[in-house]
Amino acid sequence: MAEFPEPRTTAQRSLSETADTPAIVDAAIAKFRLQQQGQTAAPLTVVIAALDEAPSIAAVLDEIPDRIAGLAVDVLVIDDGSTDATAEVARSHGALVCRLSSNCGHGAALRAGYRIVRENQGQYIATLDADGQWDPADLPAMVSKLAANEADFVIGSRQLGRTENTDALRNLGVRVFARLISLLTGTKITDSSSGLRAMRAELTGTVRQTQPQYQTSELLIGAIFAGYRIAEVPTVMRTRSAGTSKKGRNLGYGLRYTRVILRTWRRERRHRVAPRSG
Repeated sequence: MAEFPEPRTTAQRSLSETADTPAIVDAAIAKFRLQQQGQTAAPLTVVIAALDEAPSIAAVLDEIPDRIAGLAVDVLVIDDGSTDATAEVARSHGALVCRLSSNCGHGAALRAGYRIVRENQGQYIATLDADGQWDPADLPAMVSKLAANEADFVIGSRQLGRTENTDALRNLGVRVFARLISLLTGTKITDSSSGLRAMRAELTGTVRQTQPQYQTSELLIGAIFAGYRIAEVPTVMRTRSAGTSKKGRNLGYGLRYTRVILRTWRRERRHRVAPRSG
């Protein structure tokens, strides 16, 4: 009799990708390549991972300008196995869309986007969430730091700006996580979980990434230990325009996020390199 693995818990799925994730991602990227027929990326690509965000993603896409900090912009939506019309809405509002056949996790979806940009010779990547919480108007100041060779990885910090989120426990967690990472890495960070980021595309190919869900801290810690220059700019985190958060309850989210921070720190500190001078 065949033996079937026990169902994975939500926590297990959020901390390690499923065995079929690489095949799902490869198939989606291969289909995307055929659709694009070898077109190269614009100098800057805004990558958005989306899961069931049809009610909100149109407004997000409409806010993204054709040029940011003087650079032409592509917008790439990675539809992470949505069951609604996310992909169709994104295409109708001018985005390129790569659709995963099933839900693989926010981190896995973003990595698919990063890979597409690198393979299409894109120079810079920015990320936004599909729920409208991050304002594309903050991107020019961030991308300008990359273009001026002042930084390799730029975070939009709600701690330097402000947040409209009224969840006191979640806001406390943002500060605690940032202080923990600052202590562990020796690099001052005020916001480790911001979804508003800008970075050199090549960074996403050299920093190890394995997390299917809690990917913001993994990429940040890995970039610090790889010697990339980190900067932050003030931003405003808005309230969600539609739908509900997929991060889960505060306590479970906080425990899993802390676990990823510590796991990544232990892994990366053995390979720390000197800061890059540019």
